[in-house]
Amino acid sequence: MAYMHRCIELAQLARGHTAPNPMVGAVLVYQDRIIGEGWHHQYGGVHAEVDCLNNVQESDRPLIRSSTMYINLEPCAHHGHTPPCAERLVAENIKEVIVADTDPHSRVAGKGIEILNQGGIEVTIGLMKEHGAWVNRRFLCYHQQSRPYIILKWAQTGNGFIASQQDERLQITNGLSNKLVHKWRTEEAAIMVGYNTALGDNPQLTARLWQGNQPLRIVMDRDLKLPATHYLFNGDATTWVVNNHKESTEGSNQFLQIPYGSDTLRQLMGRLHDARILSLIVEGGAGLLHQFINVGLWDEARILTGNIAIDNGISAPTLTNAKHAFSTNIGDDGLDIYVNRHSAYQYIQGMPL
Repeated sequence: MAYMHRCIELAQLARGHTAPNPMVGAVLVYQDRIIGEGWHHQYGGVHAEVDCLNNVQESDRPLIRSSTMYINLEPCAHHGHTPPCAERLVAENIKEVIVADTDPHSRVAGKGIEILNQGGIEVTIGLMKEHGAWVNRRFLCYHQQSRPYIILKWAQTGNGFIASQQDERLQITNGLSNKLVHKWRTEEAAIMVGYNTALGDNPQLTARLWQGNQPLRIVMDRDLKLPATHYLFNGDATTWVVNNHKESTEGSNQFLQIPYGSDTLRQLMGRLHDARILSLIVEGGAGLLHQFINVGLWDEARILTGNIAIDNGISAPTLTNAKHAFSTNIGDDGLDIYVNRHSAYQYIQGMPL
C-alpha cells in the first residue's frame, strides 16, 4: 500500500492543471526499491506512466522488465495528445501493473487493462480504490454521472447568518480563509453565483490571491438585468450568463438560453458536461445554494465560519443528506467539510481536499 500511497501523492502535485484529464501518479518498483516515479504534470503533457519510465536512471533500465508499476488509474488505451500508455508498458515488457481504479472514459473503460493482459503483463485492480476515487472524484463524476462534480461553498457568521439584511457586503472570514478560497477556485473548472449576489456584491469571481487557472464564471440572470459594467463582464475570464431570452456569444461572454424552472440546474449541468467542465464550485447566494440542495445536486460542501456575529441577517443554508467529513481551523475561522451521503465519492480520513 505504501507505493500506491506514493502514487496518489504524486498525482496531486498537478492539482488544478490536468483537467479534463485525471490526476495520475506512477511508481516503478524493483525488489522493494523505487527505480522510477512520475505524474501527469498538465493537460497535453506526457502521462504519468511515461513520465515515470523517463525518470528511470540508465543503470536501472535493464530492471524495468522485472519491475512492478503502481498507478492510481488505468493506463489509457487511445491516441490523444500522447500515444496509449498501455502499449508503452507492454513495449517495455513490465512484469506487473497494480492499479487503484479503472478509467470510466468511454475510450478507455477496461481497454487499457485488456492491452496489458494481452501483452502478458500481470494486472491487479482495486488496491486503495476508494482513495483513488476521492483523488479523481471530479473526473469520475464527469464520466460516470454525466455532470460536473459540484462543490457548495459559503461563509457564515458564528451565529449562522450568510449575509446581512441590508444591501451591504459583509466580510465574514479572515485573510487566510480568503486566500484559501482563491486557491480552491484555481482547482475547479467553473464557479457560479446567483443573480442577487452578482448584483449586490459585484464579485470578480477570479483567483486574484493565488496563482493558477481562472475558472469559467457562471451567473444566473433570467431577464438580463445585470449592468454591463459589473466585473463579471470585464473579460478577465469567460462568463456564462444563464437567461431566458437569448443564446449568443459576445466577446468573452456567452449567453445560454435555458428556460427557468424546476429543471434549469440539471439542464445547465448538461451544458457544462458538453463543454467538458469537470467541476463546479457554487459560491452563493443563499437562494442558489438552496436550489442545488433541494434537487440533490451537490457532492461536497465547504463551510467557513467566521469569528463574528450579527444581530440579524439571511440564514445560512441547511444541508440535507450530509455526512460530516472533517473540521479544521483557518486562523480564527472554522472550516467544516461535508459530503453528500448519496455521492459515489466519499471522503477518506486523512486525504487532502
